[in-house]
This record gives sequence, C-alpha cells and structure tokens, in this order.
Amino acid sequence: MATIRSTTLGERDRRILAALVSSYIEAGEPVSSLWLAERPGFGFSSATVRNILARLEASGYVRQPHTSAGRVPTDRGYRAYVDQLLNGRRPSRAAPQIEARLRRASTVPDALQDASHELSRMSHQIGFAFAPADDGATLRHIEFIPLDSRRVLVVLVATSGDIAHKVVDVEEEVRPNDLHQAANYLNTQFAGRALVEVRDEIEARLRKERMLYDRLVERALRLAASGLAAISPSDTVFIQGASLLLEENAGFPIETLRTLLRMIEEKHRLVRLLNECIEGSGLTIVIGREHVAPDLQPFSLVVSTYGEGPRAGMVGVLGPTRMHYARAIAVVDGMSRAITSILGDRTS
Repeated sequence: MATIRSTTLGERDRRILAALVSSYIEAGEPVSSLWLAERPGFGFSSATVRNILARLEASGYVRQPHTSAGRVPTDRGYRAYVDQLLNGRRPSRAAPQIEARLRRASTVPDALQDASHELSRMSHQIGFAFAPADDGATLRHIEFIPLDSRRVLVVLVATSGDIAHKVVDVEEEVRPNDLHQAANYLNTQFAGRALVEVRDEIEARLRKERMLYDRLVERALRLAASGLAAISPSDTVFIQGASLLLEENAGFPIETLRTLLRMIEEKHRLVRLLNECIEGSGLTIVIGREHVAPDLQPFSLVVSTYGEGPRAGMVGVLGPTRMHYARAIAVVDGMSRAITSILGDRTS
C-alpha cells in the first residue's frame, strides 16, 4: 500500500476542498465554482473560489471531467479530505442497541457475523469482520448427546467461547450412560489443553493398537476426533452487502465488479488485502490508487483492528472511492471498540 501524499493546504483551500468533496459524495455531480461561492457562511467571492479551484486542480486534488463541467475530487483530494476528518476526531461508539445485540450472540463467530451485517447496513457498503485462526485456543469441555440409538451429537466448547457441534453416526447402539462416561474421560484427560495439541494426541492414540484401550475409551477417542475436525482453527471471515454495492454503483466496469465479487466469494484474497493494509492497531483507510492491485483502485477500504494478542482481528467496510467517509469511519471505529469490549468481558 502506498499512501497518496498531500501537500500542506491553506485554510481557505481546505475549506473549499472539503465542501467540494462533501457535495460530490452526497450528489455524485461535478461541483461548480458558482455553487461553492454561494454557500452560506463562506464569504468567498466567485473570483477567489475560481482561483482556489484552479490551484487545487494544478496540485492534483480535483479535476474537471469535461471542460464546461464543475470539478470532482481525485484520490489525492479524497485523501486530504479524510485526513481532515481524522484530525481532532473523537472516538466513536456503537449505538447501545447494536452493542447489546452483539452481546446476545452465543459465540464470538456469531457476534462477528452480526457485526458484518450491521457494518453493511449502517454504512451502505460491503461490511466485513475477520478473525485470524487462533492456534492457542484451548478446550473447555466436550459433551456427547444421544440423538437416537445410532447417532450422537458431539459438542466441543473452547475457552475462546467458540462452540462446535457435529452429528456422528456410530456403528453400534450406545447408551446415554456410556456417552456420559466417555465425555468425563476426555474432559479429565484434555480440558485446558490447546485444541491443536488435543487433536494431535487423540490421533496418536487412535493409531496405536486397539487392544491398548477398552471399548469405551476407543469410542470416546473416535467421537472426539470427529468433533475436533469441526473446530479446527482457521481464519474466519464474514461478509455482507455485496448486493448493495452492485445496486448503488452500476457505473463500474463489469470486469471490476467481477473482480470484487470473486474476492468476496473466495475470501482469501480479502484476507490477504487486509494483512497487506494493516500496519498497526487502530484505524486504517486505503483510498483508490493507494491499493497496489490495479483492479481494486476504484474502491476504498476503511478498516480497524479490535482486541489484542491472539484475539485480535479486523472489521471494516469496502466501497467506491465516492464513499461517505465520515459515516464509514464512525461506524467502523465504533464497531471495533464494541467488539473489543465484548471480547474483554468474555475473557475476564
């Protein structure tokens, strides 16, 4: 990622540029010098506005789509506008009802899925939430629930709050008491140990001669192995709102939209993009040509980290460069703080 550098602008230049960018974001139409000069509270003459716009255009902050048209912001103009928004910005908070809704989620992945939906709904862009694989997650407990005489529901709960469940077919009828004893055996042996370590140990024991174990222990190990396969640590990405972007930005070239949809569908490219963009904790904004990949340069990314250590992840929005940045920044910042708070409460 290469940030577009902005030269130092004077107070009048900043005010004119901010008004132009804000108007273009709202209306999507080139902004004329006459409209800017007539804005209440500005106090600039038409000649002054024209001179400032000419200076901004020469410096690469705005451009004219057509000779007789008004001006629109360039990526450099958006960058200067966003930098102004960030200067002196107060920390944002998610609405209380939204944070309460996230807190009602039974697992962290459920909370992140809800977060991606809220991000998209509030920003009117693509919203996403990302949690990297947690190789340090440990097993809290395991439970075997009989569904009928030949099917068992395996439930594994990690200390991270993640819950995995899988229905396993068994070769012979099992009694509820046998399942209870099998779960007790496994919890005594493995509770509190890393999931990766538990999985490796169970696989190692199953490779040994069956005669080393009685029937109950062997069944316990096989049921646990099936359940652990469903909770193997992996990157988690939730994405919402692709249809919104397509509806609101039909002017994008088809190939650009195809690239974006492929990235959303495959998800790993979005993960790679996030890892390339994030240079530290907090808020990161990537605008247009700041993207290394040419096919992503029609878009902007607003992303923020949440949590810390192995529980750290990212939430954000992806949309066109003509994005409502003030709203996107507030929404993403507030969501990251809400998730950080929720994770802190669940681990305290």
